Amino acid sequence: MAARVTLSTASVYPEGCASAFATAARLGYDGVEVMVWTDPLTREAGALQRLSDLHGVPVLSVHAPTLLVTQRVWGADPWEKVDRSVGLARELGAGTVVLHPPFRWQREYARGFADGVALREDETDVRLAVENMYPWRAGARTREVEAYLPHWDPVPQPYDHVTLDLSHTATAGSDALEMVDRLGPRLTHLHLADGSGAPRDEHLVPGRGGQPCGAVLEALATKGFAGDVVVEVSTRRSDEEGRDLDLAEALAFARLHLDPVAS
Repeated sequence: MAARVTLSTASVYPEGCASAFATAARLGYDGVEVMVWTDPLTREAGALQRLSDLHGVPVLSVHAPTLLVTQRVWGADPWEKVDRSVGLARELGAGTVVLHPPFRWQREYARGFADGVALREDETDVRLAVENMYPWRAGARTREVEAYLPHWDPVPQPYDHVTLDLSHTATAGSDALEMVDRLGPRLTHLHLADGSGAPRDEHLVPGRGGQPCGAVLEALATKGFAGDVVVEVSTRRSDEEGRDLDLAEALAFARLHLDPVAS
């Protein structure tokens, strides 16, 4: 059985969360990943469940508000953000919460991060899948700033569950296929996007950049990947028709390469 292909609510930005559910249903996605955001709907389990029921599209994962731009969502305490994300996931029946590693200025949070993640996984039935990030670049491309602790690369860290983001591998200059091999069964969640290797995170439609998106999906299919493949691409400059075309293309790309017979 092929992995489920779901749509991140971030993929319809600047449209809101409600638009993501309607789009996922219209295009035939298997579910939605809710990016907890400034949009109040992304933080209300009851409203999200009503959207899910209305469109017949389940919420399969939640992305915690651990981005730089969501620092004020659910207060300033990073563990409060994680705990509320886990609570939201449990209310919606979602099996995974995606979170970023701590920023370097969150030193206390970082010191207990791996243990805190493991403790919460032990106490709940929700996977906390830590996402790969990338070094920030100041000025010239060669000047890197380590913005994350303990590191932006989750491979050598003791996390039981990891999210691999293929736009982030492009920005970091990481070898995505090598990461798939080294992570093995710890890789439980995939953010499907592409990138050209530019110093900024691009989240291109898969197949439009330089990442081995198809090869990664085929490798996961061969390994019997049981996690979710989440389309997380930028469509902010598209109108509704263009957005639908991009997201339909991304869905078709994912399903093609997840099917060993078709590929």
